[in-house]
Amino acid sequence: MASAYADPEWPHLADHADDQALRLLRHGLEKAQAEDVVTKGAPEVDPSVMASDGNTVRLGDCVDESRWLRFTKAGAPKNDRTTSRSRADATVTREEGSWKVTTLSVNESNTC
Repeated sequence: MASAYADPEWPHLADHADDQALRLLRHGLEKAQAEDVVTKGAPEVDPSVMASDGNTVRLGDCVDESRWLRFTKAGAPKNDRTTSRSRADATVTREEGSWKVTTLSVNESNTC
């Protein structure tokens, strides 16, 4: 939802992310805000567990962004993506009874 408004201070970001992942998400939203860009739709994800030790899970995915479209805030399409699939890796950690993404990397276009 934060990307629909390009809001790096979206109140629920910290409910789902922490540490490096939260910083990366906020950085991306700050960039979108500066570029006056918002998104409509959502990425399609289907992560696989790469490793787990009980309180930490490492995930890998090939994120399909074909239905997660970028627009200017005025509503004009921003067709600047070169592909619709990007490799993503994340670490999810149990913190105080809930799970949060603590590390996140989204690779360049055409990586999967």
